[in-house]
Amino acid sequence: MVNIKDVDPESGPWAPFAVQLRNSRRAKGLKQFQLARKCGVSASYVSFIELARRPPSKKFVAKADEVLETGGTLMLMYFQAKHTALVPGFPEYANYEATAEKIKLFEINVVPGLLQTRAYAVAWEQGNLRRGTVTPEQAHERIEFLLARQHIYDRASPPLLHAVIDESCLRRPIGGRDVMVEQLIHLEEMAKRPKVIIQVAPFSLGEDRPFTRLVHLLTMPDRRVLSYGETEQRGYLDRDADAITALASDYDRLVVEALGQTDSVAMIRAVRRDLEWMST
Repeated sequence: MVNIKDVDPESGPWAPFAVQLRNSRRAKGLKQFQLARKCGVSASYVSFIELARRPPSKKFVAKADEVLETGGTLMLMYFQAKHTALVPGFPEYANYEATAEKIKLFEINVVPGLLQTRAYAVAWEQGNLRRGTVTPEQAHERIEFLLARQHIYDRASPPLLHAVIDESCLRRPIGGRDVMVEQLIHLEEMAKRPKVIIQVAPFSLGEDRPFTRLVHLLTMPDRRVLSYGETEQRGYLDRDADAITALASDYDRLVVEALGQTDSVAMIRAVRRDLEWMST
């Protein structure tokens, strides 16, 4: 039998999952048969998955995540391998996001996925459905993938998330009043977490806001920094040091110019209260 160490993570769609499952199992000090027993499957089932010879079931992945305490990493990789409804290039980014130590991002018009409520995400995909840009199945896949990404908060040591969101994210009424009120409350609650920083870039920044599209910067455990951006057609993961340095410099300037967290939360609360007042 081929040794599991010989599995090339680039050899097939399920190879990265196989390698991650093996690494997570070994990190917990479990043998294949021990993991199999805890997950209610046979040892050969685990062996074949770790050899990338068969895809896992969603039920097994959920149980393995629980047993191995991966913070949802396995489920995230399961969605990456199984589904094709995502923007090309984004699954690769999400794979790095799942293990990043720091996540810095700027978003315009839409609340960042890591901070979205389910209702907000559903409303966004319903808009795509009405425009005919996705099928119902693809919309469902996107929502489940987004919620799987949010399991990074369940990691034993979650990453630092620093989100600068444009004021448009607060004022664009995705899903209507009730959905937006719930979403804004969620932002207020997330800002209380010790490893979450939320700032608002107000409209008053005008032409001094450096970005016109979303920007993500990931700091990996080995100290590498990666950047990610998107067009309407696809996403791009960038490893070029010079390009990333320029983005990081602009991001630092944006952080200085944006509202501080206290003032940002006050703006979020004010927008939310305006919506609540309008309903009365």
